[in-house]
Amino acid sequence: MNFTKGHGTGNDFVILPDPDGALDLTPDLVAALCDRRRGIGGDGVLRVVRAAKHPDGAALAGDAEWFMDYWNSDGSFAEMCGNGARVFVRFLLENGLATPVDGVLPVATRAGLVRARLDGADIAVEMRRPQLYATSTAALGGLALSGTAVDVGNPHLVCPLPAGLDLAGLDLTRAPGYDPAIFPAGVNVEFTTAGDPLDGVDGHVLMRVYERGSAETLSCGTGACAVAAVALRDLARETGTVAVDLPGGRLTVTLTADSCWLSGPAILIATGTLTHPTP
Repeated sequence: MNFTKGHGTGNDFVILPDPDGALDLTPDLVAALCDRRRGIGGDGVLRVVRAAKHPDGAALAGDAEWFMDYWNSDGSFAEMCGNGARVFVRFLLENGLATPVDGVLPVATRAGLVRARLDGADIAVEMRRPQLYATSTAALGGLALSGTAVDVGNPHLVCPLPAGLDLAGLDLTRAPGYDPAIFPAGVNVEFTTAGDPLDGVDGHVLMRVYERGSAETLSCGTGACAVAAVALRDLARETGTVAVDLPGGRLTVTLTADSCWLSGPAILIATGTLTHPTP
């Protein structure tokens, strides 16, 4: 079983090329691959499979050749992963598996069709425009932190920290509590503080995230989109550009009237062969 290791702002993935969907990929195998001591290590697995060859991608096969079969590190599925999509596209391009048409490359995901493009040295993907739909609370170490529920194809809860709380000091070794009535499938929880003003963007936010199925990660692309949407709302804006700084680096999110573009580095760091791929 061949693999590639890649990351987007520290959000890292094991990439498995499987064009015809022949691999017997199971939750236990995914968890073993993502194990940072006994496996390759990663926040998730990206299986590269033709849309027509995967039941979750077949309906989009007429629009995109490739389906991003994304699994969290615990072996569960995720609807969407923004950094994963950017790394997935980098893999397609560097391995000659796809060529953009008019500068755009479509990819099928469980959250629908995603368009990608080169953004200088970076990769940008067009995400679902975030939908802010409720207020809720995250429980963390005895704290009850108010936040906004956001749908980016997967569920998020964005919690700006009140004055006096230090973002770096939060203990994210345990999953935050949340309201299962609002998030029946679980939720990714983002904790944010305002950053210093930056030239060329409308907002600047610092962020940490606890991802369902993966624990705290260095970066979360869909989370950055959710955070940017909340930041623009708080600025009384529906469109604009927000720089989001995460422990793994900076992502830039641009919301237009009908889309959301996520841009940042996507890097392939190694290729190899799995010699003991069983869990």
